[in-house]
Amino acid sequence: MDTTVSENQKTLSAFIHVSTFLKYFFPFANFFAPLLLWSTNKEKPFVDVHGKQAINFQLSVLLYTLIIGLLCLPFFLLFASDFIALIESIDHHWEESTFNEIENLTGYIILFCTVVTLLFGLFVLELYAVISATMHAAKGEIYKYPLSIPFIKTNPEVPSELNQSKNEHTN
Repeated sequence: MDTTVSENQKTLSAFIHVSTFLKYFFPFANFFAPLLLWSTNKEKPFVDVHGKQAINFQLSVLLYTLIIGLLCLPFFLLFASDFIALIESIDHHWEESTFNEIENLTGYIILFCTVVTLLFGLFVLELYAVISATMHAAKGEIYKYPLSIPFIKTNPEVPSELNQSKNEHTN
């Protein structure tokens, strides 16, 4: 088995990671684009490792997003009836609305800020991790995504020849 990493493999692996950003243009393209690139080239060990890492990370981000949504759902349902009643009260009696009715919005504001903070943090993590993975792939190095769940098992022993820095190997 040839364990050297060609420039083509480095470029293809980098494209696998970058292709996850297609989700901002096409729904679920963050799964389909890397899956297509990986599945057509998975016989190459370097591309195989990067493809599995990219898909695992995207599945992990989806799972974390769903967990955030599910954790917030009970609070949303709890506040929903109060919120509707509050809006109707303010709508019909705006001039007579008291500050106490507006204070009832505190729960919604806290929930909204919490959800936005968690989702923004997940977005920043994803942005950082995908860019880092792309740079490592372009250099011919293996990259392990942070907080990634291994849904698709990667080879436990990646040949050390695959994890080469630019100074160690050039094609």
